Amino acid sequence: MLKVASISAGTLELDGGAMFGVVPKRMWSKLHPPDVHNMCTWAMRAMLVQTSDGRNVLIDTGIGNKQDEKFRSHFSPKGELELFDSLRSLGVSREDITDVFLTHLHFDHCGGAIWRNPDTGVTEPAFPNAIYWTNEVHYRWATQPNAREKASFLQENFVPLMEWGILKMVPVEQDIVFLPGFRVRFYYGHTEALMAPVLEVGGKTVVYCADALPSQWHIGMPYVMAYDVRPLITMEEKEALLTTAADQHQVLFLEHDPFVECATVQRDSFGRIVPKATGRLLDLLAE
Repeated sequence: MLKVASISAGTLELDGGAMFGVVPKRMWSKLHPPDVHNMCTWAMRAMLVQTSDGRNVLIDTGIGNKQDEKFRSHFSPKGELELFDSLRSLGVSREDITDVFLTHLHFDHCGGAIWRNPDTGVTEPAFPNAIYWTNEVHYRWATQPNAREKASFLQENFVPLMEWGILKMVPVEQDIVFLPGFRVRFYYGHTEALMAPVLEVGGKTVVYCADALPSQWHIGMPYVMAYDVRPLITMEEKEALLTTAADQHQVLFLEHDPFVECATVQRDSFGRIVPKATGRLLDLLAE
């Protein structure tokens, strides 16, 4: 049986237009007002998955602490130690993490996998006893990046994991079982072979959406990020994800939503899929 908890990895700022794609600013700015530079604050929300046999699996890691000031000036990350602090609040140290599951290798999802030790100044695995997980298709895509995504795939975030021999590959097979109660869906709209965990928790299904569905506002079909490499595929994948979530009453975990951890969805009187409830992970699991 799995236990899950939401883990804060801090926040970052991203351009509102990039996050909301073709939706006009006069519409999206009512949902998430930007600052004078058109930037909006977004969460970096990880998840701790604990198994009955003692494994502590961390899904995603945020940006981390090793990027230089020029990089940080573009994204204004805050709370670089929140990842460790949030884990400690649950009685889990970084040494206790057995697995780090990386949904994809964009810097805001995997940067915290390797940290700069403040005592030595050396970069090293942030979770020294963990095995790290990606998949071969996505790793190849990230190490040979296209021009559009090159700035998002920072090699120092993941190539050392391979060189250290602690990065392992999940087979690319839809709905493959990673652990009992922990399946993996693969998505190709945002980036190649993004992995979204599907977790069975206390009789309910939780989908860790990652960037297949980054916030409550992206439930709307036109809301597709400009960052997505295949936006039409994103729309097809999102429609399938939301249809299943509505039909099966699944809980959708929203990695970047600045206000809520999760959402459930339903069909309205016009047949459109809309939010049903939003809030904390544990609250929606208890409903």
